[in-house]
Amino acid sequence: MKIIRNLVFGLSLVALPAQSPADELEGTLKKIVETSEIVVSHRDASIPFSYLDGNQQPVGYALDICLHVADAVKKELHKDGIATRLSLVNAATRILLLLNGTVDMECGSTTNTVDRQSQVAFSKTYFVAGNRILTKKDSGINGLNDLRGKTVASNSGTTNMKQLIEINGEKKLGMNVIAGKDLAESFLLLETDRAAALVMDDILLSSLAANSKQPDDYHIVGEPLSIEPYAIMIRRDDPQFKAIVDRTMVELMRSGEIEALYRKWFQSPIPPRGITLGLEPSDVLKRAWANPTDSANADDYR
Repeated sequence: MKIIRNLVFGLSLVALPAQSPADELEGTLKKIVETSEIVVSHRDASIPFSYLDGNQQPVGYALDICLHVADAVKKELHKDGIATRLSLVNAATRILLLLNGTVDMECGSTTNTVDRQSQVAFSKTYFVAGNRILTKKDSGINGLNDLRGKTVASNSGTTNMKQLIEINGEKKLGMNVIAGKDLAESFLLLETDRAAALVMDDILLSSLAANSKQPDDYHIVGEPLSIEPYAIMIRRDDPQFKAIVDRTMVELMRSGEIEALYRKWFQSPIPPRGITLGLEPSDVLKRAWANPTDSANADDYR
């Protein structure tokens, strides 16, 4: 299977289109030339992927990757004066603002799913998370079954919330599922004991706990409820733009530069408080870097 996958991957690189003349540009590339800007979205609290630092400036691992892509797009277009503009989105608005042309790339902690692929497209995967449970150490919660009858929070408009609601119904756990509008609000529900647990991607849970007032009060419990591949979200049916995005991602992975970016954001002190997350790249993530894919199928990451 790996041999076949690598052969197909190699052919896809060969098939990438060369730079088209201006009158042959389509989709996002045409829009960028006409407006003289590429609009890159960011989040405000998706640490360490895309968030605001102590000076309220957007930073993060995903944002750095997207800025590499933006630079590659400018180089490909051979047009002076194209600016990169950053635009804030959240979980509820990110797809809408991409589809209506407000932003050209969504750069945060967005999971590539089959459902979302009916609306949008995704780059090669740059991170692989697991949907897990964060709770206070004195809560008595050690896994999914311990959430029975409890109030449990997640983020509005996320795959985590969707899965939590589905599990609640399938397993008849009787949870009171509540939503925060963003990561900060969702964590506040747990911090103030309005929720007994928070279900989100494990890396986001680690970041939230590490940056909280009492980091030692929290721990992540239970087996992953799902595999969550993160990628840049772009518009569908836009092969010229996707070819540049994917080629840039592959270059980052094959050159080792994506590992340097990982060390910067996951293994070094990060703003605003200089906290080090200290997370080694998982074997699943290493495989995704070694065999770049835009698949939403969890089996392709195991």
